[in-house]
Amino acid sequence: MLIDTHAHLNFASFDKDRKKVIDKCFKDSIWVINVGTNLKTSQEAIDLAKTFNKNMFSAVGLHPMNLDTGLIKLRPDKLEGGSYEKEFNYEAYKKLASSKSVVAIGEIGLDYYWKPKTVGRKKLFKLKQKELLLKQLKLVKELVLPVIFHCRMAHQDLMEILTENQDLRPQKAVAHSFVGGLKELKDFLNFGYYIGFNGIIFKEIEGINFEEVIKNTPIDRILIETDCPYLSPPQAKSKRNEPIFVKYTAEHIAKIKKVSFKEVSKITTENAKRLFNI
Repeated sequence: MLIDTHAHLNFASFDKDRKKVIDKCFKDSIWVINVGTNLKTSQEAIDLAKTFNKNMFSAVGLHPMNLDTGLIKLRPDKLEGGSYEKEFNYEAYKKLASSKSVVAIGEIGLDYYWKPKTVGRKKLFKLKQKELLLKQLKLVKELVLPVIFHCRMAHQDLMEILTENQDLRPQKAVAHSFVGGLKELKDFLNFGYYIGFNGIIFKEIEGINFEEVIKNTPIDRILIETDCPYLSPPQAKSKRNEPIFVKYTAEHIAKIKKVSFKEVSKITTENAKRLFNI
């Protein structure tokens, strides 16, 4: 058994063959947490869990790049098929989060990959994302749910928010799709958070040694994920990622850790069950 702790089977990329993909998950004993990025995809994640309740769970949240700040040109993601929101509707997300299948708030966080060019607009862009994050952390505190953090090119700002707002800092969280070095790893581990690894560990990214990072991540703090339909591992030989390919990430971690695939499967599954209370 494996748990794909971060998938997007709720995205448009799976509209034509979603049931077939989910049937593969059943066959391979793979549980899946489908993660929302706005109200629309959050609701769709919940709907999937209701329809396929044997091994499907959901998370709800407003992704920082799904916030329409009015400061950058919006780049619709055809794979997602989602929509943008001008503000965070606290009560609407709170209502969604009350659904039985919801195990976390996410994915939420900061993303500075696409940003305005001028200094003033860039500063305002970051401020709006920070304000959005704080609003969602208030919801986390009220509902006492774990968090799935998204953080891209914004590590220092995320750490400052979590340090300066200790009353809102979640007790339980995962750094989804971790991309960082040993310092960034240590920061998350010091908060007691989990580290999510997916197919990106097979890529070469300047300044990041994934093998070193995985070696230095305690196995009882590792979660495995796909982030499908994105980040397909090379072994899959498929441009579109799927939950069944999470096994390749587990195999690679086992190789680096010099332990068996069975042990990685067992421990990461226990980790996921403990974090998300499933």
